[in-house]
Amino acid sequence: MNRRELIEYCLTYSDTYEDYPFDDVPDSNVAWTVMRHRLNKKSFALIYERGGLCVNLKCEPFRADFLRQIYSGVMPAYHMNKEHWNTIRLDSDVPDDELYSMIEHSYRLTMPKHRK
Repeated sequence: MNRRELIEYCLTYSDTYEDYPFDDVPDSNVAWTVMRHRLNKKSFALIYERGGLCVNLKCEPFRADFLRQIYSGVMPAYHMNKEHWNTIRLDSDVPDDELYSMIEHSYRLTMPKHRK
């Protein structure tokens, strides 16, 4: 999977958009693509190159640790809270279906809260 395919997959989730808050040239291979919710602007996926294509995803701490033990391509997140975020290397041992599950988990954890 390449960067554009990963971005397009993230855009299949409801009310999301891609953002480039750190870069003037979005198509650059050093740009950080931030996938966000439209309603609360929270990020659920940060896509970037660092020795290969990577994505930072939010995760419940217990699950984050579990995934790090199972897959060598999952590690504490680069430049993020290491307890709640993982970095996933796309050229690693993480199967696509597991990656999709992690993206959905991150999306759900960062969704806007509904008020009563």
